[in-house]
Amino acid sequence: MRAGESDDSGRPQPTLAALEGLVAECREAGMKVTLDQRVPDRAAVPASVGRTAYRIVQEGLTNARKHAPGTEVTVTVTGAPGQGLTVAVRNGAPQGEVPPVPGSGQGLIGLRERATLAGGRLEHGPAADGGFGIRAWLPWG
Repeated sequence: MRAGESDDSGRPQPTLAALEGLVAECREAGMKVTLDQRVPDRAAVPASVGRTAYRIVQEGLTNARKHAPGTEVTVTVTGAPGQGLTVAVRNGAPQGEVPPVPGSGQGLIGLRERATLAGGRLEHGPAADGGFGIRAWLPWG
């Protein structure tokens, strides 16, 4: 797997290869997360697409922890060259009342901008069962 590229501070940036570590950290913190990666050659995913996918998953997991603590979260990543990369994060309905979180929604706005800048698209919203989902498609030529 290729190493992450550096940002302006010189620190490596996470890519698709780092998703398993992110999910493992969430599990260690007590979250119930299922990761389903169906990408035949993760090393072939362009670093910029992998970074965007990683940030989408990171925000989705953070939102689930804040707004639906204790629910199961499913992360699905699928794609291939020429088809693009699809990233989905979905959590179940919150169990009981969850107090409002200040600044809610700002991360989702940023994710949509990030996906658009990458040439992709991002949708998010409540599910019929009371859960919440984020779904993005990113180009992978």
